[in-house]
Amino acid sequence: MGAILTVVAAGDSSAFRQPRDEDGRFLNLDPAESHGFGDLLQWQIGDRLAGRRRQSPDRAPVPTVAADAERLRAPPGPGEPARVTWLGHASFLVQLDGVSLLLDPALMDRMGPAGVIGRNVAPALRPDQLPRIDASLVSHNHYDHMDLPTLKAVGAPVASGLGSERLFHREGMLFVPMKWWQSIQVKGVTVTFVPAQHFSQRGLGDRDRALWGGFVIRGSAATIYHAGDTGYFSGFREIGRRFPDIDAALLPIGAYDPRWFMKPVHVDPEEALQAFEDLGARTFVAMHWGTFKQSDEPLDEPPQRVEAERVRRRLPAERVRVLAVGESIEVRRPAAEAAVARAPDGAPASAGSGPGTGAVAGPAAPQGTP
Repeated sequence: MGAILTVVAAGDSSAFRQPRDEDGRFLNLDPAESHGFGDLLQWQIGDRLAGRRRQSPDRAPVPTVAADAERLRAPPGPGEPARVTWLGHASFLVQLDGVSLLLDPALMDRMGPAGVIGRNVAPALRPDQLPRIDASLVSHNHYDHMDLPTLKAVGAPVASGLGSERLFHREGMLFVPMKWWQSIQVKGVTVTFVPAQHFSQRGLGDRDRALWGGFVIRGSAATIYHAGDTGYFSGFREIGRRFPDIDAALLPIGAYDPRWFMKPVHVDPEEALQAFEDLGARTFVAMHWGTFKQSDEPLDEPPQRVEAERVRRRLPAERVRVLAVGESIEVRRPAAEAAVARAPDGAPASAGSGPGTGAVAGPAAPQGTP
């Protein structure tokens, strides 16, 4: 059933008091305007009737490559570069130190209550094509991130924010609830749940009853951050302060239009690159675009805006990656690369964090679109 998940201390996490309101609902670190059901109706119906809603097709071409399932069966060992594979939307397979982790896996043809939303592009891998998964890490309980059919098919232990215990116990699944800044260990890989600027809701009356967040995954040769769903907030700087060696930051770039409705909970491409710089990360990896039609911008617009903003900020192209669905990259912190270069006969040497531009390698350009 996957690796045993061990809860460990995470710096000063034991002293951290998880923010809640007087009714016990979870709160964001930064106060933000909360949009309710009435605002949703205004966007979905009122703005359309008034001619204010931006119109765009439900489908668009998204670059894809065939995932190398055979290669992915064996995760890299300790001291070797971490491997990050985009499966579509916010779903990633992250492999390092002999461990395979799934992040926000939504790998079925449809998602949401009764499968109301279909995919624009197929997942890179189906659950039965995945390697043995040691743990599934779920950022929050929205259906496009916490997909129970996928999680049950994978069958690995699940770690996510506080408040989802009853849901997983009802499904008979092993579940580890986490507060912000709390860590677990998966076979020696340290996974820390970190803040995000978002909200939770899965049904009527349960808004903000389950905690949302992101994950920092730290192994012997790489540190990887997955933001989950998030608006722009001061927490990016704090995450970067606590984890100054982030080699790859997986950040959302889609579901941002209209801004009056989405801004509190979803960064746009320009804010995503600002978050990347706030984090002090070495490599930006885009996610949360092109798979599900959840907002008004065209499905293929986010990468175009990322590229324009990259140029405006004069960031090197190799530091800002928009992967194809199914594409894998290898990530290693510079000190680890230097240590391996010094090791005799190519044997991996022990590695720590260090300054500089991270090493990221990937396959050739995508071979086509669906």
